[in-house]
Amino acid sequence: MARIAGIDLPRDKRVEIGLTYIFGIGLTSAKKILASTGVNPDTRVKELSDSDVAALRAEVEKNYQVEGDLRRWEAMNIKRLVDIGTYRGRRHRMGLPVRGQRTRTNARTRRGRRQTVAGKKKAPGK
Repeated sequence: MARIAGIDLPRDKRVEIGLTYIFGIGLTSAKKILASTGVNPDTRVKELSDSDVAALRAEVEKNYQVEGDLRRWEAMNIKRLVDIGTYRGRRHRMGLPVRGQRTRTNARTRRGRRQTVAGKKKAPGK
C-alpha cells in the first residue's frame, strides 16, 4: 500500500491520478513529480515498488507543501484577512462569495439553501 503525506493512495488507479488524492497536488503537479522521479505514470499504485514509493514520498516532502501544512497556511491567510477587517475578510466572515460574484440570485454554494418566508396572516376584518 502506498502511503504518501499521510494519505493512502487508491490501489487500482494510475499513479498519476492517485497522487491527486493528496491535498495540494493536482494533475499538473503529479505529472511533474512523476517526471522528476522517473516513475511511469501509467503504472497502477498497487504495482509500485517500495523504491518507487520512497522516491515519490521524498519528492513530495522535499518540494511540495501538502495536507496539514497547506491547510494551516490557507486558514492563517483567511484569518489574517478577517482580523484586519478587509472587504474579503468580511465576506469570509459572513459566508458570502469573496471574489465579486452576484448574490441576488445564485451563490447557493456559499449561502446555502434558503427557506421561504411564510405568508403573512391577514388582519382580522370587522
